[in-house]
Formats: sequence, structure tokens, C-alpha cells
Amino acid sequence: MNRTRMNDRSARTYGARADAGKGGSRFASQAPRRAGGYGRRSAPVQGEFALPETITPALPPVEDFADLGMPQPMLAELGKQGVTAPFPIQGATLPNSLAGRDVLGRGRTGSGKTLAFGLALLARTVGQRAEPRSPLGLILVPTRELAQQVTDALTPYARSVKLRLATVVGGMSIGRQAGALRGGAEVVVATPGRLKDLIDRGDCRLDQVGITVLDEADQMADMGFMPQVTALLD
Repeated sequence: MNRTRMNDRSARTYGARADAGKGGSRFASQAPRRAGGYGRRSAPVQGEFALPETITPALPPVEDFADLGMPQPMLAELGKQGVTAPFPIQGATLPNSLAGRDVLGRGRTGSGKTLAFGLALLARTVGQRAEPRSPLGLILVPTRELAQQVTDALTPYARSVKLRLATVVGGMSIGRQAGALRGGAEVVVATPGRLKDLIDRGDCRLDQVGITVLDEADQMADMGFMPQVTALLD
């Protein structure tokens, strides 16, 4: 299962670069760089996360969506939406996430993070059909407002390839959301608390999820969501 984490904060202006590891690392930590990729270290420094045994260098960024091999209906929809060329974070991360690698992306608000993770998730789910209550892709977000923004942004592209989205958030009818999951949804956009409620009710299972996105992961940590997020990932 490949996982994508997108953060809003950045100590530097984001360039056309992404850190992508192949092999399932959930967290990123700093390590000495060598030419072409990360270095290796025999043991983590106290207070840092342990690195995987190896981290594969990121694939080269692209400057044209057509170079990514995405489904033609999605490319056509990008044109309809006036999206003519990838933003730097999209060009940097999409080659890696489309290849099934774990990715940590970091960029400022308005840098194009939603399409960076959303296009990859949808493209890798095309042609699959979710069973009732068993989504195939999961996007976790910290707030109801952000969940709606993500859903609105991805809906045209999901429709273009006949994938179903469901939004699962607090403050709205849980019965209606359970009904959407029972009807089948390939991708679920959810806040952690409401998703846990639906799992506890037996209205959702995560055993078929193959791709998970943590959107605004740093904000979720600040808001105290990480224990819930960790439990959902487990």
C-alpha cells in the first residue's frame, strides 16, 4: 500500500523536488545526502525516526501531464479545467506516486497539492470497483471544510473515469454517509473521527484500501488527530 503525506508548511520555497522512498516508510527524517539520493546510516540519532534500510532516489520530475501515462479521460478533463501544465509539486511527486512509491510532499497553500495526490490516487484506481462498505482509496483530512474542498476538486476527474467518491465528515447525517458507503465508493474523503464512528458501526471496512493520503498531516498532528490516524492506518 503506498501512502502519501502532504504538508502545508515549508521552511523553504518548494522546488521541483520530492522525497520518495520505495518500501513502506511512514515517516521521513533527515539524513546526509549523497549524489543521486539519500545516504545510509547504521542507527538513528536520538529523537529522529529510523530510516528504512534503503531509500530509492526520486524519479525525475516531468513538465507535461502527457508524460505521466495517466488515463486519457483524466488528461482530457485537465484540459477542460484549464490545467495546462503541472505545478512543481505535481511534476515532482506524480512520477513517484503513480509508480506506487511512498511520497512525502511539502508545499505552500495554493501550490497544487490536492491534484498532486488526487490524480495519482484516481489513476491507480481506474478500472477497479469497490464492494459495499469497502473503499479502495482513502484521503484523511483534519476538517470538514477541507474534506469538501478536496471532494470538489477531485470530483470532475473521478467522474471522467467513472470512479465514485464519498465524503465522510462530522456535523452531517451519518446515515446518509453510511448509505453512500453501502452503495459502494472507490475513494473516501474523511475526517478521522467520523470514519472511526462508521467503522465501529460496521458501515465501513479498510481492508481493501490500497492507497492512503494524509492531507495536511502537520495540521492533523497539531490538532491531536495522530493517535486516531495511526489506529486507522494500522
